[in-house]
Amino acid sequence: MTKRATLTALAACSPLLAADWNPPQAASKVAPMAFEVPEGLEVTVWASTPDLFNPTNMDIDAQGRIWVAEGVNYRRHKGRRPGGDRIVVLQDTDGDGKADSSHTFVQEEGLIAPLGVGVFDNVVVVSQPPDLIVYTDVDRDLKFDPAVDKREVLLTGFNARNHDHSLHSVTGGPDGKWYFNNGNCGAIFTDRSDKTFTLYGAYKGGGGDWFVNSSKELNKASDDGFKWTSGFSARMNPDGTEVEIIGHGYRNSYEHAVNSFGELFQNDNDDPPACRNSYVLEYGSAGYFTREGQSYRTVKRPGQDHGRAHWRQDDPGTFDVGDIYGGGSPTGVVFYENGALGDSFAGTFLSCEAGRNVIFSYQPEVQGAGYKMERGTFMNSNHDGKFVGSDFVGGGKAQAKTDKGEVDPKQFRPSDVAVGADGAIYVTDWFDPRVGGHADHDDSCSGTIYRIAPKGFKAVNPEFDLNTIEGAIAALRSPAPNVRWTGFDALRKQGAQALPAVSKLLGDKDPWIAIRGVWLLPYLGEDGITKCTELLKSGDERIQLVAFRALKRAGKDVYAAAAQLAHAPSAALRRDAALAMRGLPADKAAPVLIEVAKHWDGSDKNYLEAIGLGAENQEPAVWTAMRETLSPGDPLKWNDSFAKLTWRLWPTTAIGSLKARAMAPSLTKDQREFAIESLSFIDDPAAADAMFDLVTQDTQIKPAATRWLFARGTGAWARFGLKKRLKETGIYDPAKIEITEIIMPGKPASTKFSDQDVLKLKGDAERGKSTAMRCAMCHNINDVGPHYGPDLRGWVARQGEASAVRSIIDPSADIAHGFGGTAVNLKNGKWIDGLIIADGDPVVITANGGITQMVPKNRIKSRQKMNRSLMLNADQLGLSAQDVADIVEWLKSY
Repeated sequence: MTKRATLTALAACSPLLAADWNPPQAASKVAPMAFEVPEGLEVTVWASTPDLFNPTNMDIDAQGRIWVAEGVNYRRHKGRRPGGDRIVVLQDTDGDGKADSSHTFVQEEGLIAPLGVGVFDNVVVVSQPPDLIVYTDVDRDLKFDPAVDKREVLLTGFNARNHDHSLHSVTGGPDGKWYFNNGNCGAIFTDRSDKTFTLYGAYKGGGGDWFVNSSKELNKASDDGFKWTSGFSARMNPDGTEVEIIGHGYRNSYEHAVNSFGELFQNDNDDPPACRNSYVLEYGSAGYFTREGQSYRTVKRPGQDHGRAHWRQDDPGTFDVGDIYGGGSPTGVVFYENGALGDSFAGTFLSCEAGRNVIFSYQPEVQGAGYKMERGTFMNSNHDGKFVGSDFVGGGKAQAKTDKGEVDPKQFRPSDVAVGADGAIYVTDWFDPRVGGHADHDDSCSGTIYRIAPKGFKAVNPEFDLNTIEGAIAALRSPAPNVRWTGFDALRKQGAQALPAVSKLLGDKDPWIAIRGVWLLPYLGEDGITKCTELLKSGDERIQLVAFRALKRAGKDVYAAAAQLAHAPSAALRRDAALAMRGLPADKAAPVLIEVAKHWDGSDKNYLEAIGLGAENQEPAVWTAMRETLSPGDPLKWNDSFAKLTWRLWPTTAIGSLKARAMAPSLTKDQREFAIESLSFIDDPAAADAMFDLVTQDTQIKPAATRWLFARGTGAWARFGLKKRLKETGIYDPAKIEITEIIMPGKPASTKFSDQDVLKLKGDAERGKSTAMRCAMCHNINDVGPHYGPDLRGWVARQGEASAVRSIIDPSADIAHGFGGTAVNLKNGKWIDGLIIADGDPVVITANGGITQMVPKNRIKSRQKMNRSLMLNADQLGLSAQDVADIVEWLKSY
């Protein structure tokens, strides 16, 4: 089929496309020469519209066919394609490096911007809330026919349809499991083992169609015995049984990647500016939600850095943040292990960043119980570092054409990245002048697939037969994650007869390929189990680690092995030994956790968190056993390490000791306040009683105790009925709260000068530094002013001079995500316009000038979102056009 015949074939497979929906604009794409990639690699166009439209996610099968989930009906354009969105299959049949065939695999009215497609031989898994749908292409003709093929809803109960923060793609793991994740819309679903999981959180916004209200289930444990918050990652058997939640507390991890060593990496979205790429500590919380499912904003500490506050890095119960890179819109990820790019790229984690027109690269290095992640750039179309069209720069749009008449490369919005069976890297481009804001602005719904490969690359997709051991081994060697999953699955079915071939694979010179065989050993008969057990004594800690994980995932008893690994010199091995104690009775878990605790260096966050996760639901008993074995002595003589262990384990059995430390004049102020903080994280009325005693009996640490008592008494401890006591101690008396009316001035009908007036002027940075202090009533500038408005450090560099000028002249033109205001109407007729930072009782709201007030809920009549910015514009601040030019000039280097 020729390139020119593609649209005709597409229309034939999808009559609705020809009859009911035609893009109103000609398709566009960013030219390959606009991209920067590593030396020796080149970018080529593999496919583009009309082969595909608005690609949200993709997968690549063993034959090199690319399967794409489309989002033509995205958000406000729901119904633009009446027959529903599609899963489309693209092929390069003549091997010239470009797709020449495109057709619909399935189209349904119920497919509305699905965010995931995973292909496992002839099984196609589509993520379409509320359902995780499995299509089996029985006759393997690459077209779903309900009369022949099978369609099954594997799991259901995921919020929300037509929402970015919902159910994402399924990926095959090296252990034969399927991995998927869901954003912070949350879920309540039941697996095929009849276990119900409740992933709750306070987030309810962003439009879309919602199916369950998980906020009604706050503090309810799932059937696995643990409490989880949304968003989350999970793994399961391909038949939907034995689901395990393996990470939670996300905002919106669009996708994750599990490598052949069994390590999970992901990116996560932010409330600007704290997007991150990180290693996911198994069972750990990323920190966006508190244990009680409330937003991080409700527990932000005074003066705390936004990044640390956003992911609650100073609180117990969160894993290491990884790399925070600022504002953005992170999307698809993949882990490159082997293929056409060469050995220097082996072990590279690639992460799409649509808001910054870039794909980041990392080569994670083991660092204690976590990974060091140094950011690099793999693919980039943004050459000046000035961003546009994203929430973190106040929105706006990229221009359609550059000054040279070319398509603006800042419309490159990578939605996914994948490794092909040929070893090349493929990238889908959503292509849009805007990203985020729950909208798309490219009416042509253009989409492109780029290939990144060595110059002159000729694609070869190895042929193999999964019904033979030799063929399954070939599949297991594949660079494409879901292709090698099919090899694992086929070899597992072969059982013991596959052991010789798998044993040979263990000696492969490529460590990424060799390690894949270890996961199979527990399924290959008694000799395979014996061989895997022997690898626990290997001198290579990563082989030991995978052998341990392989036995555990296969359901083998690993307690004895964990007890041995607790003594290992490797922090990573000891970490996994601690995590393996999770769910065991305290008398079994404690000895291993104690041994692991003996080796803690006092600073490794993931290591400490692994101990806490291993002790979950058994913390008081485990802590008591630790105290008896580690013999820290009198509470006033604890060393810092034991104090930090106590802080993380939040044991009710430590309340008396912590109270004694808080009241001891012999300890430093920091030690006493840390004891108070530790008390505040214990979820028990006795901890609140102790805190009340500290507030009323001690003056030196009374301010810290009062602050924590108010925060918990109106938050996590509110269910203990503390309002009366808070009132009696004078900490919070709703009747005595005096509320000041603060109304933002209305937006002027016009401004005295325009963007172009300012851009014509030459700014003076020295004058601008002084003039900018007028903005300190809302922005923190050089440590002066409140953290009320967006952070201005690096602001102009992020969004560009023109956008910065526009935002100062008219802040309401495009309000930065996370800074939308609320107008609160009080029952006495007064109003407060501001930013709600804690939505409990009281509602805590910060207004212009950084003035923060507590508003009892019973005084609120109504509230509504504001249609204008909380920031004053240039006229209202008394700024001239020259003043704005000066401020922007200074901000360029701030």
